[in-house]
Amino acid sequence: MAAELNLILFGPPGAGKGTQAERLRGDFQLPFISTGEMLRANVRDQTELGLKAKEFMDAGDLVPDDLIVAMAGERLGQDDALDGFILDGFPRTVAQATALERKLASMGRRVTAALLIDVPDEEVIRRLSGRRVCVKAGHNYHVEFDPPKHDSVCDQDGSRLIQRDDDRPDVIANRLRVYHEKTKPLVDYYDSLGLMRRIDGTRDPADVHGHIRAVIATLRLEENV
Repeated sequence: MAAELNLILFGPPGAGKGTQAERLRGDFQLPFISTGEMLRANVRDQTELGLKAKEFMDAGDLVPDDLIVAMAGERLGQDDALDGFILDGFPRTVAQATALERKLASMGRRVTAALLIDVPDEEVIRRLSGRRVCVKAGHNYHVEFDPPKHDSVCDQDGSRLIQRDDDRPDVIANRLRVYHEKTKPLVDYYDSLGLMRRIDGTRDPADVHGHIRAVIATLRLEENV
């Protein structure tokens, strides 16, 4: 029987994490679990943890680590996550990472690998700043990779194409600065544990997917040695 695959996915905005997570979910039947999804589900279902979290959220405060880790423990104990999982957006800090490690250890489990889809800042800015969206129905284009037939006009409904504020280069640069500040300690932490695997995210999405599958195949071989 194959060992469970417990993966943590890292990568800057625009790295294609969502695309790769969807492909991995299809390949290995693993649930893709984000902090936002866990929080929303607990609040929606009015669980004890969700009610506590909602108090902090309603007050405009961050949900404390112990609550997030408790939610993660419950989510990872559900039937669909028993053979493994893909975590995105959690852990966000080294404190959360060590708490996750303790929680998994108490369940007789551990992180298999942390996958970093690595894309240089200039490539992220190129990918995100080139996005355009039509004002009428939200159809998406990219000035370089998927341009409209006529500049600034939607092919489908003829409405004007705009660049969203979030996609301005200065805004993206700020998002990247925050990402690096928050993610570097986690990358160093998982590196120190020998769990970090770097994936070249500048390649075609199919190539990135192939690289991730090769990394996972190697991990599985190592598990069975």
